[in-house]
Amino acid sequence: MDRTDTSLIALRRILRATELHGKELAQAAGLTAVQFRALQIVAETGSATAKAIATRMGVTQATVTALIDRLVRQGMVERQPSQTDRRQVNIVPTAAGQRTVEEAPDALQQRYVRKFEALADWEQAQIVATLERVAAMLDAEELDASPVLATGHIHGPDDGVAGHPAQRPGPKPVAG
Repeated sequence: MDRTDTSLIALRRILRATELHGKELAQAAGLTAVQFRALQIVAETGSATAKAIATRMGVTQATVTALIDRLVRQGMVERQPSQTDRRQVNIVPTAAGQRTVEEAPDALQQRYVRKFEALADWEQAQIVATLERVAAMLDAEELDASPVLATGHIHGPDDGVAGHPAQRPGPKPVAG
């Protein structure tokens, strides 16, 4: 087997791991990986604005609004008016949402983050440079993407947002 095949197999394994985890998460928690990440952000702090969630996820506020709408319909979060600023709405987890975060399987990206952060600085830099090169080789460097390991669209079929995420303007995640 040559290096080209070996590299394609490694890429496919990464894609499959992401896909399988997404299915596992959807089955266990009833949420997509992206919905779960939004719920995690809210649960971490106990309350967050849509803008804060959008910033953390590296997506547009419109995208987060659609995700929050879905989580509200599923009883995972609630919208509550801010006590300090009447223009602001806070997103807070419900008891069911908090339980879902606590009982969900270990997120694939949490595993990645733990192992990546345990690497030496030079190894992290090498991996980032290599992954950015792979994205460029696939002409994917301009695609809108959040730092969430998930396949497919950010929006579910009934989130009410049309179009592919790559076609919507929005903040680009900062490489770290």
